[in-house]
Amino acid sequence: MNEAMEMLSFGIRIAEPFIALVVVIMCFYSLRGGRREEKALIVLEDAENESTYPVIYWENSIGRSKSSDIRISDPTVSRDHAVLLRRNDGWFVADTGSRSGVYVNGERTVGRSPVGVGDIISCGSTSLVLRRAADMGVKTPQKEKKTVPQALILICIMLYMSLLTLQGVINTGKPDIVLPAAAFTAVMWIFYAVSRAVFKRRNFELESLALLLSGTGIMLAAAHDMKNGMTQTAAMVLGIVIYLFMLWFLEIPDRVMKWTVAISVLTLLLLASTLVLGRSLHGAKNWIIIGPVSVQPSEFAKIAYIFAGASTLDVLQTKKSLASFIAVSGISVGLLVLMSDFGTGVIFFVSFLMIAFMRSGDIKTVILAVTAAVLGVLVMLSAKPYIADRFSAWGHVWEYADDTGYQQVRSLIYSASGGLFGVGLSDGYLQYLFASENDLVFCLICEELGCIIALLCAAVIGGMMIYSRGVTTRSRSTFYSIAACTAGGMLVFQSALNIFGVTDILPLTGVTLPFVSYGGTSMAACWGLISFIKAADERTYARHIPKTKKRRPEKTEPEYVEV
Repeated sequence: MNEAMEMLSFGIRIAEPFIALVVVIMCFYSLRGGRREEKALIVLEDAENESTYPVIYWENSIGRSKSSDIRISDPTVSRDHAVLLRRNDGWFVADTGSRSGVYVNGERTVGRSPVGVGDIISCGSTSLVLRRAADMGVKTPQKEKKTVPQALILICIMLYMSLLTLQGVINTGKPDIVLPAAAFTAVMWIFYAVSRAVFKRRNFELESLALLLSGTGIMLAAAHDMKNGMTQTAAMVLGIVIYLFMLWFLEIPDRVMKWTVAISVLTLLLLASTLVLGRSLHGAKNWIIIGPVSVQPSEFAKIAYIFAGASTLDVLQTKKSLASFIAVSGISVGLLVLMSDFGTGVIFFVSFLMIAFMRSGDIKTVILAVTAAVLGVLVMLSAKPYIADRFSAWGHVWEYADDTGYQQVRSLIYSASGGLFGVGLSDGYLQYLFASENDLVFCLICEELGCIIALLCAAVIGGMMIYSRGVTTRSRSTFYSIAACTAGGMLVFQSALNIFGVTDILPLTGVTLPFVSYGGTSMAACWGLISFIKAADERTYARHIPKTKKRRPEKTEPEYVEV
């Protein structure tokens, strides 16, 4: 490479992380700025003393318990008495097993009962009148919030991908690297156009962050093997299709709840089919290979598992038992252990802890589950000591530099050589190491693209988790809150296993870095996971809320329709 090309390549390596940083900042700034304020949607007024209870959430627990959203200090009211919830066609109240029942205008409710402005909801000896927030003097202004133009974010991503492509062409001398980059760019703009024109969605920040990560992984794969780059691009297209389908399916939480049992069975079938039909690769029997196509069903089982665990608030308060979900979780983890897929097994177990705590709010349940898991691990290590041998190098890989610590030692050395801006796409040595684009991809990014971009990738996934937690208070159902937090936690924990495993902070478990690692099933499944986070944002379906055709439509029409 002549001096001019070296200078150009160096300039590109410096520009790439700054453009990526700009994209990340714009996305999270826009995500934060575009959210609705936590304002009262309606107000409940005590008919006796005229005290008021602002209703902020889409699903609200009513009861004597301190954890109730609408707490009533009345001994005739049960601790968990009822749930007031909002759906597309208005507001409803549901008795959740109270002693005295719930009445609307003097009539006892059965299941969910519709309520409108002026209706009286009686819980015990307390009567609550449903009022408009504006009628009660509660101001609900819609402030204009600053957001970044979505097209500008995509233009920056396109510029970032162009620089990666140019760097790859310079370093490899292979112009065919342009093909996956061009395909990625076309898919990105088509995806954006469909989202705007067909689904009428105004915010595209979460998708942009996923595209940034996916594009980075595609170019890493393409620089080493153009065919892999095209395969990864095709997997991204499949993931986007799954993402769009799931957003449609998730739009109505009550529809999802009807499919919960079937989806729970699907979770077990996906894992059981792998155990029966799967092939063992690199120590784990987690792949089904049919001709040139290989699939890892456990990745899709993660999506189904979240469906099986999440639920709406009225269902949770009516059916408090976790027995069925615990059974599904135990069988799932057991099947993964039989496949020797311990990384995915740990991810499932941590996801179970998150869902169990959010469903029950009981820390004792979590402690009991952790205790049982520790005992199970001790029994398994006693029965199968070869499993412990896999982690023999953990914490001191340098002592096993030419044996079990070979990959990690080389990964640490090569990643350190990348510095802030990397040695250049396809100019590193880690690419020649086994699984460099899969399990070791974080260190590959450090070496070739620099630690700034590597840390940005980690920050984006961490930011998705923070965002998923932030939108839960404004989500349309507890189902979305549980699903979004679990999906975000699953992505973060999987990333931690990948990053800390390759850097010897945790044992190397062989899980992928979401969106970035080479692997079609992993890529597609990650897009499916972020659909839970997207669905939790009430803006996602804001334009799809129709005017109610039920009684008193002028009273039950939602006040908040779109941002």
